[in-house]
Amino acid sequence: MRIKSSVLLILLTTILLQGCGIGALIKKADKRYEIGEYYAAGNLYKRVYSSLTSKEKSQRAKIAFRQAECYRLTNQGRAEQAYQNAIRYNYSDSIVFLRYAQVLQQNGNYAEAARNYAIYLTKDTSNVVAKNGLISCKFIAEWKNVPSRYVVKRSTELNGRRSSSFSPAFMGSNTDQVVFTSNRSFNKKTIQKSSAITGLPNNDLFMSRKNAAGKWEAPEILEGDINTVNDEGVCSFSADGKIMYYTRSPYVADGIRGTDILLTNRAGGTWSTPQRIKIFKDSTVSVAHPAMSPDGQTLYFVSDSKKGLGGKDIWKATLANGECKFIENLGPDINTPGDEMFPSVRADGTLFFASNGRPGFGGLDIYKATPKKEGGWVVENLGAPINSSGDDFGITFAGNEQKGFFSSNRNEAKGNDAIWSFELPELAYSIEGKVVDEKGNAVPDAVVRMVSNTGVNARVQAKKDGTYRIKLDKNMDCVMLASARGYLNQKNTVSTQGLTDSKTFTVDFKLSAISKPVQLDNIFYEFGKWDLTPASETGLQVLVKLLNDNPNITIEISANTDFVGNNESNKILSEKRAKSVVDYLISKGISKDRLTSVGKGEENPVVVDEYLAKKYKFLQENDVLNENFVTKLMPDQQEIANQINRRTEFRVLKTTYKLY
Repeated sequence: MRIKSSVLLILLTTILLQGCGIGALIKKADKRYEIGEYYAAGNLYKRVYSSLTSKEKSQRAKIAFRQAECYRLTNQGRAEQAYQNAIRYNYSDSIVFLRYAQVLQQNGNYAEAARNYAIYLTKDTSNVVAKNGLISCKFIAEWKNVPSRYVVKRSTELNGRRSSSFSPAFMGSNTDQVVFTSNRSFNKKTIQKSSAITGLPNNDLFMSRKNAAGKWEAPEILEGDINTVNDEGVCSFSADGKIMYYTRSPYVADGIRGTDILLTNRAGGTWSTPQRIKIFKDSTVSVAHPAMSPDGQTLYFVSDSKKGLGGKDIWKATLANGECKFIENLGPDINTPGDEMFPSVRADGTLFFASNGRPGFGGLDIYKATPKKEGGWVVENLGAPINSSGDDFGITFAGNEQKGFFSSNRNEAKGNDAIWSFELPELAYSIEGKVVDEKGNAVPDAVVRMVSNTGVNARVQAKKDGTYRIKLDKNMDCVMLASARGYLNQKNTVSTQGLTDSKTFTVDFKLSAISKPVQLDNIFYEFGKWDLTPASETGLQVLVKLLNDNPNITIEISANTDFVGNNESNKILSEKRAKSVVDYLISKGISKDRLTSVGKGEENPVVVDEYLAKKYKFLQENDVLNENFVTKLMPDQQEIANQINRRTEFRVLKTTYKLY
């Protein structure tokens, strides 16, 4: 009995000590969590979770949720599994479904994300972030199918190996120098300590210059007293590049961190000692991500002030002598209950920022906000490929050009960010094609002319192979004319009005010879009759266009038959067929006195030319497809020869109609 009592006492003592150890670990983790040291807290919660038994459901749920929050806020891929654990153990706060949905969306699992957004909305029906998330999941496939014309590339010059780089900013109007935030090591002898917040080394500001060849040189640490043992980053410059505003996250003894905005001036080649800008009276309120307007009067910034709309908001203030006045929140046009961060402003007043509270691809997306004359903003998502299911933020434009850099953690490991370049290629339009005769041969010395509504008058000589190319501008309506000595003209039209993508138009011209009969393609009659079939419409319209393109010609329409049947009936049939074509042309507005019809029956068999000899191997040049020749062919060859003879042609009679 004494032995049993001793064993029981040991077990109870062990359990009690374990409970005390876990309790202390939880308190330590909670404190790290409350002061924003999410990476350190996440590791502690992981230890706590693995020490709890599956029977301790309530405690496991709480710890799993905190663990998941730490992973989400430090961009670690383990967040999804941790949220699953919290849900499995019935975490009491429904917020777990919203956060889980956001992580799923960021991981590209849109169907499951939508399901969890819907679950959360049954608990909080008016939540804007959840509603926007559900909208995003519904339309994401559609959005991906209509990307913008921006071309994006991961920068090979600005990104370091196994490090994080983000929030590039050009030095004012100088687009040959860019400053960005990075946690790369600038002193190989120094081992950088990892941040308890992110698990990554603290950030510093680096600069890169563009060399004479237009390439960005290896980044260097920004000179002066800018960088410290603290976390520096996210900067903005005055238009002349002489004033820099940037964020610093100082470390204080009790571990409670905030962020400040500092100002430094550049005199000569060095930056002055940075000075903290006082924005809110309450110094414990964090301010970060400065963005100075081009006129130097308005400072945009980010804050988690409780007077905001929730999460992190974008604010603005008038800056005078280093002091901020007229501080105001940008309001619901810009801010949501989610996070709005990383503002930047262009010369025309357009604001760009990142948000995870609006309809988007997942994580942070970059948005463009255009100011309205009556006040307020029109906000639009920049779309793919700038935005992705990851975090996309910190965009900067090279002056007035449609190119620059932005930040993204897409396809990055360990929560790192990388700098990407973007460029909107200029719209390019052109016409190219070939000028050939009715047999497909290049027309010698052909000329293509183009006249536009914008006053452009171009003339190009086709090459020996008949090809040509003409460059166009946007919003042009063009009339084109192809001509050559001994050939009829042909017109065409092209328009670049309203086009939003580059385009090369292909416009081929087929010119008809003036001096010899030209066969009309795709002219068909009812069997044994002279009625035109509906299939003839295309070929007849080509003839109408030819006559309109050449208003000074008169033509003869002739119809021909094969030798089957007697010549007299064939001649009558061909006359009626030719007249059917003339009647059609008259019905389409062609003057009667420009047209003559003649039926030739079987009297005018085809003489094989080079084109037919190449197309039909049983024929040779100069073969005459009369009855004597055709009857010596194989039956299937006879049918082909008869089809060749059954044709409708035109020839030019005059080229001076109504000229004199």
